[in-house]
Amino acid sequence: MEPYLVPDEAVNFDEEIKKSRFITYLAPVNGADKAKLYIQNIKDRHPTARHHCWAYVAGVPNDSQQLGFSDDGEPSGTAGKPMLAQLMGSGIGEIVAVVVRYYGGILLGTGGLVKAYGGGVQQALKILPTRIQVPKSKYHLVCNYQQLAMVEIFLQQVDGQIVHADYGVAISLTLLLPTLNAQFIADKLRDVSRGALLLSPVT
Repeated sequence: MEPYLVPDEAVNFDEEIKKSRFITYLAPVNGADKAKLYIQNIKDRHPTARHHCWAYVAGVPNDSQQLGFSDDGEPSGTAGKPMLAQLMGSGIGEIVAVVVRYYGGILLGTGGLVKAYGGGVQQALKILPTRIQVPKSKYHLVCNYQQLAMVEIFLQQVDGQIVHADYGVAISLTLLLPTLNAQFIADKLRDVSRGALLLSPVT
């Protein structure tokens, strides 16, 4: 899993098209459930809007399990799909888009709607600050009390972290490590401990 871009913060873009007001919101989300919570939050903030159309890529950019979209009452294919197309084309992951429409009384037609919803997301993406997300995976490691300080220092150097620790006769650690470097980290730990520290993936 290669590093990928994610939103660094939420942004919004507001425009008026033929008397209809379109407000586009982009926000970072990790997982479809959080995307749906954000969508509901925007609906609650704009209870009188005619439509709340949305799309999300809630995981890594190419994970088809984490995609979703809705036209929310607009003609089929005129809102959610063009919004999702813009998100997928950006290569950004862990992102949700909601476009709120206050209807102004003038019909835009299917082409106009596609342009309004897709264009709103496109404009918001231009002002969205991003950062690089390094995919991480969970691993298990058992060490003794004398080794713990060395393990902690090493984890800082490789951008790893301890997410859980059980202190018994030995210390059982659950680690979050950069997926791409996991083999290098495993080899290094084994070498510095003369074979005592063995990483194993958490399945």
